Amino acid sequence: MNTLIDTLFQNWTPQTGDKIFMTTGDGATFTRNAFQHQMNQLGHALLAQGVQPGDRVAVQVEKSPQAFALYCAVVKIGAVFLPLNTGYTISELDYFIGDAEPSVVVADPADATNLSAQINRPEISFLTLDENGTGSLMDMANAQPTNLDPAPRGEDDLAAILYTSGTTGRSKGAMLSHKNLLSNAEMLREYWAFTEDDILLHALPIYHTHGLFVAGNIMTLVGGSMIFLPKFDTDTMITMLPKATTMMGVPTFYTRLLADSRLNKDLTKDMRLFISGSAPLLAETHIDFETRTGHRILERYGMTETNMNTSNPYDGERKAGTVGFPLPGVSIRVMGSENQAELPAGEIGIIEVKGDNVTSGYWRNPEKTAESFTPNGYFITGDMGMIDDSGYITIVGRDKDLIISGGLNIYPKEVEDAINDIDGINESAVIGVAHPDFGEAVVAVIVLENTAAGQALEDKAIMAILKDQLAKFKQPKAIKFVEALPRNTMGKVQKAEMRKTYADLFST
Repeated sequence: MNTLIDTLFQNWTPQTGDKIFMTTGDGATFTRNAFQHQMNQLGHALLAQGVQPGDRVAVQVEKSPQAFALYCAVVKIGAVFLPLNTGYTISELDYFIGDAEPSVVVADPADATNLSAQINRPEISFLTLDENGTGSLMDMANAQPTNLDPAPRGEDDLAAILYTSGTTGRSKGAMLSHKNLLSNAEMLREYWAFTEDDILLHALPIYHTHGLFVAGNIMTLVGGSMIFLPKFDTDTMITMLPKATTMMGVPTFYTRLLADSRLNKDLTKDMRLFISGSAPLLAETHIDFETRTGHRILERYGMTETNMNTSNPYDGERKAGTVGFPLPGVSIRVMGSENQAELPAGEIGIIEVKGDNVTSGYWRNPEKTAESFTPNGYFITGDMGMIDDSGYITIVGRDKDLIISGGLNIYPKEVEDAINDIDGINESAVIGVAHPDFGEAVVAVIVLENTAAGQALEDKAIMAILKDQLAKFKQPKAIKFVEALPRNTMGKVQKAEMRKTYADLFST
């Protein structure tokens, strides 16, 4: 039995083979039969290249139905899928390929020749696949049979390796097993009430947990349909929303939709559920979206290493600013960093997670694996948060983002929330920067709204407002105005980059 693939496709019967599984932005459709045939042909093509169970297949390609079929094909033949961000440079790819040692690399035709020449690893087969679903891999696949028996795999066998974003030091390859991915998909299907009648508006990338495993695995498992867009585009999203029942996105999706006057209750009247993740959703965005559409966004919390950990309830209060409760089968605790004791409700500490969704560790990195787990098996997330008296979890930032100024702990989110409430401010990021007197000083990096009120704001005016809201040690020692905060492709603010930018701000 191939644990993940057998279960994801268990309800795909011959009688329902004509049901639409994917629709692209230009209107092309893929039935269940067409998708499975392509998946099987891709599997045969990889087998013809000598790919064996357990081998890694690295993929850096643009999003397409064929790219998703390739993921399923890799897992079906028992290999390990290694998706790579399309923004990675050749230097970065050289590290990932050298670390994972894949037997096959699939890249865009425009990049493959240069990639093969510069990486220069003759033992690797370099194949191509473009955004239109064509390339050398598809040329091979199109001549292959459309039937393929899945390779037997156990629940603890690897299905994928995802490299972390590597904000500190080298990226690490999180090993994800069939059990990790399948347990999460099955649980989220029930928790978010997904059925075969759902149509998911899918504009996320598929080299990341959110778009590939959360969205893709759930919709395959329930046998629903996806409107499979290459990327987020406001006009296209507005056009497609009336045709969908659900949407998964990052906060940027929702702020961009809110900036469009066409977003209203009539446009979203047939939607069942909006889900947000991968980066914190401002409470203001949550409230504004409900006002405009009548829908309360469901925010959840996950990681590359754990898939999804928590979620606001489907039925019940979705509390703005929180990520809800631990999901069924997931244990979460908040621990003190000094005495390693579990903290009571309301106190901020490091979040630790345990469950079938959690990685077994990092690829060929036993030292980091050992550091990341407690003796009783909890994964140390590095995220700081708290659990309130009602059980809702709030994430306040990364432990590495904690600011210690004059010996006092400052949680950036508290300062950011106070700044973001000021009229004329769009968003902010608070970081700690080396300071000769305080050790670290609070620096606020601010994006103003494009309004008369925003343009008139100055740092002195902001400080005057914060003076009455924050203790003096929490108040910024400096304010910097920027046009946009640096973010990665999933919308996460890159605070490590900002700390480098302003590292010498207080140097004498």
